[in-house]
Amino acid sequence: MPWFIWLLVAAVLGAAEFFTLTLFLGLLAGAALVAAVVAGVGVGLLGQLVALGVAAAAGLVIVRPVALRHREQQPLVREGSDALIGKRAEVVQEVTATRGLIRLSGEEWSARALDESLVIPVGALVDVMEIEGATAVVYPRALLP
Repeated sequence: MPWFIWLLVAAVLGAAEFFTLTLFLGLLAGAALVAAVVAGVGVGLLGQLVALGVAAAAGLVIVRPVALRHREQQPLVREGSDALIGKRAEVVQEVTATRGLIRLSGEEWSARALDESLVIPVGALVDVMEIEGATAVVYPRALLP
């Protein structure tokens, strides 16, 4: 029944990893699973400990640095309304500092001008600079540097 003990150790380490998010205890839990498989095959205690050590070392030396590197990277894809920032739109109803309407990605959005002194006429192309709730803050493409 040593395989059962290794499974119990793996479960405890996995639960601890769930609460700490260190990427350390989870790798040790994986190593304990490897030791459980080795024990289940019938290898003795020394073989189980060697399997545990090799799996833990491999995880900590190879897997952990790669996982930490990926965890620190920002996602490449913007989602929701953030994905609309930087898109081009067409003015459907004159846009001023307080109101207006644009066609953005096939939908009509309420809009306002980024520069409060601008009045953007119907048919002008604008860039979405930011999204505030359900309102796109826009700037005319013709005036961009």
